[in-house]
Amino acid sequence: MTSADYDQASLPDLLPLYYHRLFPFSQYHRWLNYGGVTKNYFQNREFSFTLKDDIYVRYQSFSTQNELEKEMQKMNPYKIDIGAVYSHRPNQHNTVKSGSFQALEKELVFDIDMTDYDDVRSCCSGADICPKCWTLMTIAIRVLDRALRYDFGFQHCLWVYSGRRGVHCWVCDEAARKLSVAARSAVAEYLSLVKGGEETVRKVVLSDPIHPFITESLTVVERYFPQYALLGQDILGSKEAVDKVLALLPEDILFLSKHALIKTTFFNQTTAKKGHYFEMEIMLQYCYPRLDVNVSKGVNHLLKSPFSVHPKTGRISVPIDLKELDRFDPFDVPTISLICKELDQPKTEKEQEDTMENENEKEAGEQRKRRDYKRTSLAKYVKLFDKFLEGMAHSRKGELLKNSDLQKNF
Repeated sequence: MTSADYDQASLPDLLPLYYHRLFPFSQYHRWLNYGGVTKNYFQNREFSFTLKDDIYVRYQSFSTQNELEKEMQKMNPYKIDIGAVYSHRPNQHNTVKSGSFQALEKELVFDIDMTDYDDVRSCCSGADICPKCWTLMTIAIRVLDRALRYDFGFQHCLWVYSGRRGVHCWVCDEAARKLSVAARSAVAEYLSLVKGGEETVRKVVLSDPIHPFITESLTVVERYFPQYALLGQDILGSKEAVDKVLALLPEDILFLSKHALIKTTFFNQTTAKKGHYFEMEIMLQYCYPRLDVNVSKGVNHLLKSPFSVHPKTGRISVPIDLKELDRFDPFDVPTISLICKELDQPKTEKEQEDTMENENEKEAGEQRKRRDYKRTSLAKYVKLFDKFLEGMAHSRKGELLKNSDLQKNF
């Protein structure tokens, strides 16, 4: 079954099955509870549900995993968004004195949407994507993940496919969650190179000295540029396309034969004189990540949750394995139709034996749910999420031991 087999009209029938038997509530709660180190961290988290007919329900909050699970199974949201950890329970925000209900913490998040690249892709536009332009998302992840880890020292970056035309990043380190609005803005601005609206022709302008971050980013872009831009998008394939590229060059450079200049530029990096970085600017304008800066700046900004279903495509918003990034295909991501259909497949002999063994167990329901998702295409993505959570738990344990040792020294 492919994503083409998904019928949007079937969503109301499929969501109850998904939330009752497949949604990874245990891992989800474990993630947002962050080891229970901070009191009321999960309880003060805002969830937002979009229901059928675009009914939007904000400021939902839950005391326990069980409470969250029951409410989601009752409401069957078409979309789940996650917000900040507040000073008070979000579902009681109307009872709190005006001005005292404050967003305190949230993961540092990034939202990259393919529609922001419409001026530099010819294969698709709007919400449409294809393997040719998906390379832009691959580049974005490689550039930003490197910067977040090596320039800022963050360790726990969860990259998630949005379910349709983009990717999200959740930086989950404690230091990232505690960042102020000003600090988030500073990080977002540091990572932003493509600037200006539709009326701006040259959106990337470099000057001496070139920052090491830009040099590192160019290393990534140069690796993909020939295949993506020169072949895939054929940016030199027509007069109109060539004129579009030439419009990005400073006027004092336009003295050579146009085609000769362009082809020399892209294949001979020694042509730049001091202060002339036009070939770098063109590559960055065509390929550098385009961030929705406002999403990253605000502590109280909502972002679509991992494992939410995209109502238009039916695809699940799944974690992306960076070790397999170049092979990630958004069209291979399972749809809710597919995984619900996979549940109908006959159980293997081993699965039937496991069912018999667990029939009388107190946690039979939870056990069955774990077995259920393992029988579907969702399994490898939940496993990847588990691995991410293990990494965070290991870091937390290391921090606790480190702090314990420091206290003993006194």
